[in-house]
Amino acid sequence: MAPIAIVFGLLLSALGPALFFLSDPEKQSPTAFIPTGFGVLLVICGAIALNEKFRMHAMHLAALIGLLGLLMPLGRVIYAATRPDFQFGLAAGGSLTMAALCGIFLVLCIKSFIDVRMARKKKEAELPNTGS
Repeated sequence: MAPIAIVFGLLLSALGPALFFLSDPEKQSPTAFIPTGFGVLLVICGAIALNEKFRMHAMHLAALIGLLGLLMPLGRVIYAATRPDFQFGLAAGGSLTMAALCGIFLVLCIKSFIDVRMARKKKEAELPNTGS
């Protein structure tokens, strides 16, 4: 799962500059780099998770970052859509792209956590009973 965190981190890291440079030069804002911040955090978590000793904690932190990366931009778009002057543009599209990437990553994390737990239970069930 660590390589997947790194891949999604790189995708988010690329999304920020893409949004910044695709936007109108008069409307360019540093907030376009918010996905990049989340992406860098995911890359760091993925790199830490490559070490078996820290994998569980790093991937749980990565899942939390994915959850925040899903909810924050989604909430922002929903709030903006309630305003009468809302127009779907690059900012809303970028926010939804970030939310989608983080949502997919979060689903993959949850599936991985379930798979690990099932494998652990299966392994424990296969061990001989060493009790009395």
